Amino acid sequence: MIIVIQCKDQVGLVAGITGVLAKEQLNIVSLREHVDKAENRFFIRIHLEKETDSQALESKLQQVLPPDAIIKVNPLPEKKVVVLVTKEYHCLADILIRNHFKTLGARVQCVIGNHDVLQNICQRFDIPFYLVSHEQLEKPAFEAQVATLIDKYSPDYIVLAKFMRILSPDFVARYTGRIINIHHSFLPAFVGANPYRQAFERGVKLIGATAHFVTNELDEGPIIAQQIIPVTHSQTAGDMMKAGKEIETAVLAKALHLVFEDRVFVYKNKTVVFE
Repeated sequence: MIIVIQCKDQVGLVAGITGVLAKEQLNIVSLREHVDKAENRFFIRIHLEKETDSQALESKLQQVLPPDAIIKVNPLPEKKVVVLVTKEYHCLADILIRNHFKTLGARVQCVIGNHDVLQNICQRFDIPFYLVSHEQLEKPAFEAQVATLIDKYSPDYIVLAKFMRILSPDFVARYTGRIINIHHSFLPAFVGANPYRQAFERGVKLIGATAHFVTNELDEGPIIAQQIIPVTHSQTAGDMMKAGKEIETAVLAKALHLVFEDRVFVYKNKTVVFE
């Protein structure tokens, strides 16, 4: 059972929280906490040995915490996710394999694509695939169709596995804090189309990828995980793209693992991550 809390920092928070758990005879397996001094913000993640009544425990914890406390008592359920894709397969394939062998930490409910290129691989893993073409549709109409499908499954998170469409502020607001994207750069970096071509032409020595929560500011959302690898002048743009896809897959997998285990706190435009 996992408890995650964030609130205004003050003296005695850890003592108050652990005191409640002790009275309930709940043994702590692990405890991680952090204070952001600049924001006067307290974050804690506690892993308990056994489960209990989550609503009752949340109510008791609220009594020893500041009024602004955000408390989540989570008896380790498997999260539900919907995946959005376009044409690139590498991130989706990794997600489907992990889902098949139950190592994802979540259950993929369906995949929605604006092209049918990846329908076959979804069928092989017995995952529902829905085609919602963006062609000849205004963005509001396209997003309305996508949202209808998403809401059918009531997912905890929406994963953009190389979904190459810019989402509107209305769509993002509908799923605030629940959309996770993998970006093909070590943000902030080359923006727009063909990032690897831009990197190649600039003669960069490092390339990377960034997983982040989606906000209205394009590619500016709270960062969950990042990774870089060195490159040299002898590598072509194609070589960089191949290496970049491997990084994207790894970074997205790491970010999803962290999020699904409730190890990521978001405050304003930053994250606190207990790895």
